Amino acid sequence: MTPRGPLPQGDIDADPFRERRAATPYASARLLGGDFEFIARDARLRRIIEHAYGDLPRHDLARRTPRFRVHLEVVRRAAPSARSVPRIEMLSGATFLCAATGASTFAAISPAERAAVIAVSRGMLRHEYHVRYELLEFAVFTLAARAQGLVPLHAACVGLGGRGVLLMGDSGAGKTTAALGCLIRGFELVSEDSAFVARHSMLATGVANFLHVRRESLGLLPRSVAAILRGSPEIRRRSGVVKLEIDARRAPFRLAPKPVAVKALVFLTAKVPNRGEALVPLRRSEIVRRLAAAQPYAAGRPEWNDFVRRLGSVPTFELRRSGDPGETAETLARLLSDPHRR
Repeated sequence: MTPRGPLPQGDIDADPFRERRAATPYASARLLGGDFEFIARDARLRRIIEHAYGDLPRHDLARRTPRFRVHLEVVRRAAPSARSVPRIEMLSGATFLCAATGASTFAAISPAERAAVIAVSRGMLRHEYHVRYELLEFAVFTLAARAQGLVPLHAACVGLGGRGVLLMGDSGAGKTTAALGCLIRGFELVSEDSAFVARHSMLATGVANFLHVRRESLGLLPRSVAAILRGSPEIRRRSGVVKLEIDARRAPFRLAPKPVAVKALVFLTAKVPNRGEALVPLRRSEIVRRLAAAQPYAAGRPEWNDFVRRLGSVPTFELRRSGDPGETAETLARLLSDPHRR
């Protein structure tokens, strides 16, 4: 490798990494058992942070609360304009975990340093939902899970009286609709689709900010509730599916004030109940198989085997739904309140 000669004076940037700019914290929040400090100068990024994490209950998982720092910046350089949302690519190296596009947008996460930096191009700022969901939440979830050894699950979680049930199933299986039916009947929301479990205590936590529901699903709800939720804004998934984004903090729902103890695991299915048997107990071998298939990312984490072993004492079922969220909620309420179940 041949070293270059000195750069012309006009090409030298006195602060190429923007290290000399003041890094004043904008906001802080207790999330997933950790204290997160957010640094952002741009008003649009600050709005995204507040929209994601404002007015959430503080969840503690351990006596010592880890601290994290997430720094967000808008990249000022021009980027090619695109009508579609740039695709996010995942990569890792040199102890960093990254999500990036080809248009000056990325999240670089260092679990060892408990810190992340997120750069957002001006073009990407037009897609606030994707900035929040694919960059900001990606950083927060990854830092909290890696630093605390949490098991990250693609699952909804609702609770009653500190007792929680994990709801699993493929996309479209009805996790959110089932959770929504539970909330209408007094359950507390822990998470819609990303639950995190501390395997030693089997406490589940999450970020109870939004529910994403197809507009036609409102027809399954009581009219009074559907009328309130119908005015929620719409978001478009990368798959093209359009859903209502319901802010659980503004809706007439209860948020879990603290992590819940996992007392049941339920796999949702569209199978029709046989002779009123909505809940079908699963054998241990079937539970292990379904878990590995439903949670491929978590199954590769070092905490997985211990989690599955501890889950052996948790009653696990297949829930054959009738299509009525109210009946699903009543079934889950009986499950959590049954004194004969652990």
